[in-house]
Amino acid sequence: MAGFHLDDTIAAVSTAMAPAGIGIVRISGNDAFEVADRVFRAKKEGKKLSAVKSHTIHYGWITEGEEVIDEVLVMVMKGPKTYTGENTVEIDCHGGVLAVKKVLEAVLNAGARAADPGEFTKRAFLNGRMDLTQAEAVMDVISAKSAYALKSSESQLRGTVKKAIRAIRKKLIYEIAFIESALDDPEHISLDGYPKRLAQVVAEQKKQVEKLLASADEGKMIQEGIKTVILGKPNAGKSSLLNLLAGEEKAIVTDIAGTTRDVLEENLVLKGISLRILDTAGIRKTADTVEKIGVDRALEHAKDADLILYVVDASVPLDENDAKIMEILKGRKAIVLLNKSDLTAVIEKEEMEQKTGAPVISISAREETGMEELEEQMKKMFFQGEISFNDEVYITNARHKQALLEAKKSLELTAGSIEMGMPEDFFSIDLMNAYEELGSIIGEAVGEDLVNEIFSKFCTGK
Repeated sequence: MAGFHLDDTIAAVSTAMAPAGIGIVRISGNDAFEVADRVFRAKKEGKKLSAVKSHTIHYGWITEGEEVIDEVLVMVMKGPKTYTGENTVEIDCHGGVLAVKKVLEAVLNAGARAADPGEFTKRAFLNGRMDLTQAEAVMDVISAKSAYALKSSESQLRGTVKKAIRAIRKKLIYEIAFIESALDDPEHISLDGYPKRLAQVVAEQKKQVEKLLASADEGKMIQEGIKTVILGKPNAGKSSLLNLLAGEEKAIVTDIAGTTRDVLEENLVLKGISLRILDTAGIRKTADTVEKIGVDRALEHAKDADLILYVVDASVPLDENDAKIMEILKGRKAIVLLNKSDLTAVIEKEEMEQKTGAPVISISAREETGMEELEEQMKKMFFQGEISFNDEVYITNARHKQALLEAKKSLELTAGSIEMGMPEDFFSIDLMNAYEELGSIIGEAVGEDLVNEIFSKFCTGK
C-alpha cells in the first residue's frame, strides 16, 4: 500500500468474480459522486447522483462514451454515515464476470483508482468508523468456517474486544496521569499510601488481562478449528471413522493392517464446531521403515492436539500398543471410541473409563452408530454445551494474545516495583508500557507498517 492516499477516490469489485445474479462495484472517496456521474445515465434525464439525497437507490445505465455497458441500480451514500466514512457509491450490475469487469473499467477510466486489498476497511479504520479489532473481525467474518467462528467474529465486529480493552486502559491511564501530576506538583498532590492503592488497581487489571488470555486457546479453536487427532492400533477403524465424519471416502480402508502410512487431514464442521481432523498411522512396533515414519508422525501430532479420539477395536483384547496410547492420553482432552460395537465385545466400557479417565462411547463405523453422542460429547467438552457471544469476550487473534501477554508482563513488573518500594516514576514506566500494548490491539498505538501488514491480508473490494 505504498501509494495509499486518503484523498484518492477508489473503486473495486466487492463481490466474487464469478457468474452470479448481481455484481457490486464500490466507489469511495471525496469524488465518488462525480466519478459515478461520469458513467451513470439515469432513466430520468438530467439526474445527477451528486445532487440526490443520501442513502437512496437510482435506476439507469452505466455507459462509456456512446456505449451502454449494463443496466444497473446505483446506491448513493454520503459520508460520514457510510462503511468507510466517505462518500460512497455502490453500483449493482448483472453478475456476469465480463459485465462487472467492464463496469469497473469504466469507473476507473472516469477518475477512480483501483483499490488495494482491504483498502475500504483500512479507510473505515483511519476515519474512525471502527477500531483495529473490528477491522480484523471483518476478514474473520468473511473467512469463518463454522457457526461458532461466525458468531465470534460478529461479536468482535460489534466491539466486544474493544470495550474490554478500553475499560482496562481507562483504569491504567488514570493512574499514570495521577503519578505524573503528583511528581510534577508534590506540594498539592500527595503520594502517601498511594503504592498500596495502586497495587490493588494493578492486581485487578492484571486479573482482567488474564481473563482475556484464558479465552485465547478456546478462541483459537473457535476461529481455526479444534485440532483433532485420531489415534489407535492398525485396523481399529480410524480411517473408517474419518470417512464417516466426512460423509465421503477420504481415506483408503482395507482389512490389511497398516494401510494408512501418512497423516491425512480433513476440515469438518460438526454441530457448528470446526474440526481439523487428522487420521494417522496405526500405533504399533514395526520394522517397516515407511510405516515407522507414519507412527512417529502420529505421535508427534498427538503432542499438540486439542483433542485425541482414541479408536479401540472392542472385539480384540488390549495389548502393549494400547498401553502406549493410553500413556499419551494422560492429562489430555480425549474421547475413547469403542469401535465395532456390532461385533462381540471383549472390552467393557467401564474398563476403558477406569484405565483412561476419559469419556467412552460405543460406536460402529460400519453401522454408522454413536456419531450423535460423539458430536454432543465434543461440544460439551470444549464449550460446556453452548457458547454465548452476548457477554463473553473471546480472543481469537494471535496478535491480540501476544499484546496481552506483554501487557501482563508489564503489570507484573509494576507490582514487583511496588513490592520492592521503588520510586513512583518506575510505576508509570511499566504502566505506560501495558497501556500501549493494549492500545496496539485496538489500533490506538500502532505504527503504519503494522496497519499495512494487517490490511494487506484482506481481499480486494473489502
